[in-house]
Amino acid sequence: MPLSIELRGVDKSFREGSGSDAGERVVLRGANLSVAPGEAVVLIGRSGSGKSTLLNILGGLDAPSAGEVLVEGVSLTAISEKERTLFRRRRIGFVFQSFNLIPTLTVEENLLLPQELKDGVTAEGRKRALDLLDEVGLRDRHASFPDVLSGGEQQRVAVARALSHDPAIILADEPTGNLDAGTGMQVMAILERLIRRAGKTLVMVTHSPELAGFADRFLTMRNGALEESPRREAR
Repeated sequence: MPLSIELRGVDKSFREGSGSDAGERVVLRGANLSVAPGEAVVLIGRSGSGKSTLLNILGGLDAPSAGEVLVEGVSLTAISEKERTLFRRRRIGFVFQSFNLIPTLTVEENLLLPQELKDGVTAEGRKRALDLLDEVGLRDRHASFPDVLSGGEQQRVAVARALSHDPAIILADEPTGNLDAGTGMQVMAILERLIRRAGKTLVMVTHSPELAGFADRFLTMRNGALEESPRREAR
């Protein structure tokens, strides 16, 4: 079985400025990473250290300047942008800091959207979406619109949406960043329970070292590279 995720010597730089002031800003420098199927990994680091850039590269939303990115054995650096989009729709779920729910869709419709983009909604898929709403405690809000939900409720919907099309990998970018500490820990407990039960792979970016306790291991982004900390004791 291939690794869920593998980075091999990944570099990423951005050109900034213009004319004589133009220059390259290096964000990632020779980043290497291996994530096994079903593993939960947390990336921590200061603001601007490249964590979100790395997550975008893992999700095929951005391409590295150099190096190779493999997800479930597929080289995202060797396929077209269209192929990356199709792969992402089928195999990857996202949880963002800003909930990114579509305000004109109900809670249930927001959950069904990834399925629409993947292969279309089936009876089984609709049942899975409603079951996920049960799991996050919001089945009774399925017909509500996002603007009547609290921040914590919206993020619980976002967690359910990330799983509704049954992806193999969940990428979470500061998923508790817009929540108070107590609500954030509740949302993380729900996310951990769901991914562990389904055997999903999780890569999560956070500023909060406290959230590292939800992972099998954590890495620090420093000077454009990933430094791995010792694996924590199994729970």
